[in-house]
Amino acid sequence: MQCRIGCAACCIAPSISSEIPGMPSGKACGVRCAQLNSDNRCSIFGKPERPAVCIGLKPSLEMCGNSFEEAYAYLEELERATAPE
Repeated sequence: MQCRIGCAACCIAPSISSEIPGMPSGKACGVRCAQLNSDNRCSIFGKPERPAVCIGLKPSLEMCGNSFEEAYAYLEELERATAPE
């Protein structure tokens, strides 16, 4: 499966605990990544400074669904399920 151009749910919904260029402390769940450009494309895609969690995230029908809203809801639920209590 290919990413939907302009979706970027996976760059907004999950938290990232590692450093991201422009976000030295990572990012919280629901916060737009500083590396998303105005077209919702990752400006560090394929570059070594891209966080490992981002590199490991691969688009799939289960995760991406049929829309940004479905993808965001799935990733938000995944975030809640894996958050420490």
